[in-house]
Amino acid sequence: MKKLFGILIAILVIYVIYFDLTVGTLPSTANIQVEANVNQTAKPSTSIPSFTEKVKPGETVISIVEHQLGKSLPVSISDLIEDFQALNPGKSPEKIQIGSTYHFPDYSN
Repeated sequence: MKKLFGILIAILVIYVIYFDLTVGTLPSTANIQVEANVNQTAKPSTSIPSFTEKVKPGETVISIVEHQLGKSLPVSISDLIEDFQALNPGKSPEKIQIGSTYHFPDYSN
């Protein structure tokens, strides 16, 4: 009887660990951030031409803008950072998140 009880406890502990690692027991802040980013996709009220893009893994602000242009940046990096922050108030270009949508300056003209 003690062996059966020990086996059941071991199975329960393994299941709890598996559930905690896969689903989790704490509320996820990632879902809240995604919903907040979806609401921020409205066109900003600046005169800077821009385009919206969803960030993929490994991308940076510079790589996204250069990919859109098809060539290297025609402006300095500090100008790019200032324009990005003007288009996305309160967002730092160093802390963009994968899967979030941001406005990027469009230097194609």
